[in-house]
Order: sequence, then structure tokens, then C-alpha cells
Amino acid sequence: MGFWMQVCAEIVDSRHVRLLSGVSNGNDALPPGGHDRPRLRCGTLSGLGAGSGALVSIGRNATAPGRRTAGRRGDGGIVLWMLLAASAPPLFEELAVLLVAGTLIALGAARLGVAPIVGFLAAGVVIGPGGVGLIGDIDLVNQSADIGVMLLLFTLGIEFNLRRVRRLAPLIVGGGAIQVGLTTGLVTMAVMAFGVEWRTALFTGLLVSLSSTAIVLKMLSERRATTSPTGNVSVALLIFQDLAIVAMVLAAPLLGGETAGPGDILLAVGKAVGIVVAVVTIARTLVPRLMRSVARYQSGEVFLLTILAICFGTAYLTSLLDVSISLGAFLAGLMVSESRVATRALGEVMPLQILFSATFFVSIGMLLDPVYLVRNALVVIGLALVVVAVKVTATAAAAALLRQPKAVVFSSALVLAQIGEFSFVLERAGEAVGLAPAGLEAGTDAFIAVTVLLMAVSPYALRLGDAVAARAATETDQEKLSPPAPDPADHGEPLTDHVVVSGYGARAQSVIEALEMVSVPYTIVTVDPEAEESAHEDGRAVLAGDVARHLIAERAGLKDARIVVAVDSPPERVEQIARIAREHNPAVVVLAWAKDTADASDLQHDGLVDHVVAERQAAVDALINHTLGHFQVPEAQTEAVMHAVLGTDDHDVAGEEVEDSENR
Repeated sequence: MGFWMQVCAEIVDSRHVRLLSGVSNGNDALPPGGHDRPRLRCGTLSGLGAGSGALVSIGRNATAPGRRTAGRRGDGGIVLWMLLAASAPPLFEELAVLLVAGTLIALGAARLGVAPIVGFLAAGVVIGPGGVGLIGDIDLVNQSADIGVMLLLFTLGIEFNLRRVRRLAPLIVGGGAIQVGLTTGLVTMAVMAFGVEWRTALFTGLLVSLSSTAIVLKMLSERRATTSPTGNVSVALLIFQDLAIVAMVLAAPLLGGETAGPGDILLAVGKAVGIVVAVVTIARTLVPRLMRSVARYQSGEVFLLTILAICFGTAYLTSLLDVSISLGAFLAGLMVSESRVATRALGEVMPLQILFSATFFVSIGMLLDPVYLVRNALVVIGLALVVVAVKVTATAAAAALLRQPKAVVFSSALVLAQIGEFSFVLERAGEAVGLAPAGLEAGTDAFIAVTVLLMAVSPYALRLGDAVAARAATETDQEKLSPPAPDPADHGEPLTDHVVVSGYGARAQSVIEALEMVSVPYTIVTVDPEAEESAHEDGRAVLAGDVARHLIAERAGLKDARIVVAVDSPPERVEQIARIAREHNPAVVVLAWAKDTADASDLQHDGLVDHVVAERQAAVDALINHTLGHFQVPEAQTEAVMHAVLGTDDHDVAGEEVEDSENR
């Protein structure tokens, strides 16, 4: 009750609530049963103290401070009313509708063989203002969508490390400038041909020049093609566009006729360059040390919060300098990419990225007016075809001028053939100074319809690009498309028919030494930063992360592994690892170590683990014996390996072993 004695809720009617600081006198009445649930529009709680009144606006109007109602209300009444009559938190309500509708429609789309992105866009159309109108507060949805774009760019930054950015600098600067400049020029001339004033035509060209970072990255990541030749070109051009949007937004007032000098644009560009320099410096010094220090606590919660703090903190700081939060999030990802635990960070944040990026795609669908699309279908389709033709031409020219293979030229041109989400930001900036796409009254509706339509067909444009690229590829192209030299930051070529060893304790190291003696490939995965550092010191490649996370399991090559050895982990962790292993590769053999026979029995109960060895003198012998046995290593050689690794001839005691009746 102490909380309610400090902060009392004054109920004015069923649609208005305000929070006042004060003490309940027990003379206020419960509100009448509301027939219409309130919906929080906006408002903040601040300045709660003696004599202050902090206002929460619910519905269209807010009650003025100082207005009171008669009756009686006690502390218990407040709690009861808020439990029974108050609405759910507004963001929760909107997200619940969005996620349920998005899931159902995306599942239906998947069953029909339609790309998930199309399903999310369709869900937005259905629940948005132009559909059944289930979402009342679009601003809240847009805020969560912004988080989705931020996290998408953040994960891209982690995967797209500073070394890769340096290698792609000519593509980013040269290719990006050519692509944006050529697209803007072609669209400007086409619009001016219809008698539109040059400023409005140029504004339209800038809108069309931007591609969808979120859509393209989602498609490439689903295909694991982010760092492929096509992915490199596409991402390089997108990075330039994300930098260019800063100057474009500042140029909008100039095009709208407002008095402003080009110095503002130069200042913005200077800020962006300064931020990049600062990020590179911090990435090389501060962030790797911070991440290692946090990882040593071995607290998943603290680790995740640190990652998000770096992402959101950097994005916020860049926004204070008038640079987009999305670019800030990408730069934050680059900072994290310089840490040895970058892969673990990627695995931890990926579930959040998937969640919020889905809200982004749904929010884009909510912008579309389906009635307008139906009534103007031919016009929208015609405009979409013109946009595709212009963007394919410009992107192909940029890639070709930088001597990219023909296959990459065609595929990247079609990958970037849509209009991007940052075009909406630029469109709003233009609207504020009287600019509209093509200068038409219905220009905004047409622009939104064309943008959403092109986003919806983007997955199929990617497939078409692959097909065209395959036919256009030459022998010279194949040489250029061959795998590049391994990056020192990478973990080498993907392994097949290998052993995934979870952990790097004494038992794991014994198994690894045995594998090295018979030349069996392996991958080490550990969440322990000290173990990860120890493996590096031993000259062994190690993946920092939790193998029970899907992303880390993919990076470890679980789908192509023959054996998973889970040691130095409690039974519940072994079960998690085994379940993930089965999901990725039903045929994989799972070997585990247990502290005693009770734990061993628990592990074998569900049939997830093929072999379990309990703690005995020769438990490690049994692990080595089973592991090498699955690679058909001769018995005599296995005995010699165990003698060399363990320095004992007591191999006939194989530990107390518990085997599942069905060996997979």
C-alpha cells in the first residue's frame, strides 16, 4: 500500500486517467464501469513529488491537473480497479495484435510457398488503418519497427567487420556514389519530362535512389549470402545510401525553398566522417576489453545487456549529431565485431532482431491503402516497372564500372531494385517543406503503394537475379567468384564430417588431442572467456558462444558434423545442446560426460544422447574410444592414442558407461 500512499490515481471518467503525487484520503469513488477501454496515446511520468502533478494522457484528451471527483476511493479500490478495468499496457496491446496476426498470416504464406516477408507485409495491410483497423496507435508500432531496423543493422555490423569494410571501401564510395547519382539523375529527368519543376523532380529522384536495407539484409542473411560477392556489392551500396540519407534530409529544406546554406550539408557530412573515425578508434581499444571483461562474469543477462547498451547507446549518440540511428547501430556492430566474443554476441541478440524486424515489415504493410492500390492498380504497376528499370540500370552500371563479374552485376542489380524504408524518412522531411513525390496530390499514396509492392516482390527478384546471373556467368566470372583468401578474423572454411566439442576443460582437451593425432577435424565451442583465450593460446580455432543457440550451432557446422562431444556441462545444459544438435542434424551422434550414474540415467532417458560416460578413473578413455570408433580408427591405433594422451595402460576400465539401446 506504500506505493499507492505515495502516488494516487485520480479517476475522472472511464476514458481519462492522470497520476498525481499525494496521499489518499479515502474519500474518492471508484470510477463507473468503463464501456470503452482506454488507450494510451503518449505521456511521461516526471516530477513526481510533493505538490506536483504528472499527467498520463489516455484517449484524445487529458484531465487538467487539480480537477477532482467526488466520492470515496481507498488504496485497495485503486488496485482492484486497475486490475479489472484498466487496459493492458498500450505497447503490449499493439504488439500482441501485430505478432498474432503476423504469425498467422506468415504461416499461411509459408504453406503456400510465399516468402515470409510477403506474409508480414500482408499482415500489416490486413490489421492496418486501410484494413480491419486492429492497430489503434501506429506510432507505437513504428517505434518498435525502428528498433527492428536498428538491430538488423547492428547484427550486420557484427558480421561485416572493419577489415571487410576496408576491403570494400572502393565499392562503398565509388559504387555507392555512381548508383545513387545515376538513379537520381535518371528519375529527375524522367519526372521533368512531364513538366514537373526541377526541385520536386530532384526530390523524387532522391526518394527512388534509396534501396531497402532491411529487406536486402533479411534476404541475404536467410541465404547466408551476406559476405558473398553479390552480398558484398549490395551491402557496400547500402552503406553508402545510409550515409547519404543524412545529406538528403538536410537538403530537403533547400529544395523546398527555405533559406539554408550548403554549409549545413557539409557540416553533416563532416559529422558522419568524424563519427566513423571515432568508432574505428573505440573499436580497436575500448570495446574488445569491455566485452572480455563482461564475458568473464559468465552471466548471460549481463552479457546481453552490455551488447544492447552498446547498440542503443551508440545509436543515441549518433542521433544527437543528426546522424541516423540505424547507421549508429551499424557502427556499434562494427565495434563489437572486433571482439573475440563477437559471434557469441550475434547469437545472443539474434532472437530480438528476428522479433523486432518482423514488426518492421508489418509496419510497412500498414502504410498501404489497399483501396487506392485496387483503384489505381495499373498506374502503380506501371510506376513500379519504371522504378525497377531505372534502378537495375543504375546499379548494374555502378557494379560494371567497378569491374564486377557479370553474374554479380545482374544479381546485385535485381537485389537492390526496390525503394527503401529510409525513403519514408526523406518523404516526411520533404512533406514538412511542401515537397511531394512528383509534385502530385496523390503522389504520396502512389509512392507508398509502389514501395510496398516492390518490397513484396523483392524475394522473387532475388531468385530471378540468381537465375539470370547463372546464365550470364562466364568462365572468367567463375574465377572471380571463387572463394577469396580466408580472412584472419574468420574461422576458416566450413568443416564437414567433423566433431563439435562443447567446452575446453581437461576432458575436452584430452579428446581434442586424440582427434589431432588421427587428423580428425573438429570445432571447439565455449562460452567461457578464459577457456576461449586458453584455446587461442594453444593455437586452436575456437568459436566463442553457446552451442545451444541456433546461430552458434550453424556457425559450428552442426548440420554437417558427425559427432557432438558435450563435456564440462551439467545435465540440463547437455540436454539443451543435444536437442539443438538433433534439430540441425538428426543423424549426429551425441556423446556426453556425467558426474555420476544418476545424471547419466537422466541424460539417456529421452534418447537424446547416444553414449554417456559417468565419472570413473577411465571415463575420458571411454569418450576417446567412442569418438574415434565412429571414425573407424583401428583398435590398435586407438590404444596408442589413448596411451599417448593419458599416459596410462589401464584402458580396459572404460568407466561406468551407459548406452542408449538405439545408437544413431
